[in-house]
Amino acid sequence: MSDIPLCPECASEYAYEVQDLFNCPDCGHEWSGIDESESGEDDPAVKDAVGNILQDGDAITVIKDLKVKGASQPLKVGTKVKSIRLVEGDHNIDCKIPGFGPMKLKSEFVKKA
Repeated sequence: MSDIPLCPECASEYAYEVQDLFNCPDCGHEWSGIDESESGEDDPAVKDAVGNILQDGDAITVIKDLKVKGASQPLKVGTKVKSIRLVEGDHNIDCKIPGFGPMKLKSEFVKKA
């Protein structure tokens, strides 16, 4: 039996280990072998789509075309955003996007640049 855990996102049994991270070939999720519920942190950290911890002032990149209410065009993949600010709530990133203006984003649709 293998000691590699099931994927926490899709419960796939085909996860594999690369250096210090586990990867899921089915859903593409990447995680460390440390259980975050046992790490002793009281405040949950804001993480991007890949699992990197985000902080105020970080630069991010959009990983998916996002429809913007009231805009004639979507926010395209690869759009880079500088100097983010983390806020409480469902949309936990507050930023200014060139060509769109002030906006709130969900951390699951961005990755750290």
